[in-house]
Amino acid sequence: MFSGAFTVPVTPFRNGGVDVEAIEGMVEFQLQNGIHGLVPCGTTGETPALSESEDRLVIETVVRMADGRVPVIAGSGSNSTDMAIKYTKMAEEAGADGSLQVAPYYNKPTQEGLYRHFAAIAENTDLPLILYNIPGRTAVTISAETIARLAEIPNIVGVKESTLSMNMVSDIKRLCGEEFAILSGDDPMTLPLIALGGHGVLSVASNVAPAAVSDMVNALLAGDFERGRELHYELLPLFRVLFIETNPIPVKSAASILGLCSDEMRLPMIPLGGENLDHLRRVMEETNHLLPTPEEV
Repeated sequence: MFSGAFTVPVTPFRNGGVDVEAIEGMVEFQLQNGIHGLVPCGTTGETPALSESEDRLVIETVVRMADGRVPVIAGSGSNSTDMAIKYTKMAEEAGADGSLQVAPYYNKPTQEGLYRHFAAIAENTDLPLILYNIPGRTAVTISAETIARLAEIPNIVGVKESTLSMNMVSDIKRLCGEEFAILSGDDPMTLPLIALGGHGVLSVASNVAPAAVSDMVNALLAGDFERGRELHYELLPLFRVLFIETNPIPVKSAASILGLCSDEMRLPMIPLGGENLDHLRRVMEETNHLLPTPEEV
């Protein structure tokens, strides 16, 4: 159902509030540069710092600007099952085409608890759901076996894989079959994941390099691994510098450098500075051919 290069956009702020005008410009920038879908209110969008009304505003703005041109998969998960259901219903009302559901963080449920959590959400929405497996942030891994159980539920259609394990990707593919979408949650892992039968990426780097990331994924999905590898290695310095500090700090600074939005963040996140900002600027200069600006659209 979902394949290609999906951008997980930053949430722009101005003077403490959500900058709707910047969101509108960013969505158009993404679409004009060939991105295949948008995932508002993910980790990159600072969703832990957004209120429920702000979540709705961001999702509704992205849906309105996308206007059916690409699917919008809203981040609406929580470590509370009741809250995840509430936010997912809100995303459905806001017009989202799907929902990204992170594994419950901090409370570290068992595999059976994970299964019941996601199954309960699925029962309460008609949206297709993508599981989000990111133990580095949640302190819990959804096992391949649990993902396979969940894949039997009709509206659980895929997984965003951020375990950094190709063994995990292989097991999910083996257990869940061809139709279940496996999407990379880490830009540098997109190439090997697609080589194992994956379907694309939910990307951070495409906030600033949407055309290059979508071109790479298009090539890989078409079986042109020579071109896909070429773009992978061209993008690799950018992939790496965008995680020089905790995401989304570097990518929001990069978006600010391109003029897409301000670098304003909400505590506990703070803008990039010092040597790391200098390093980001150097890498962006070296990869300038991969970074379109809004004026070029």
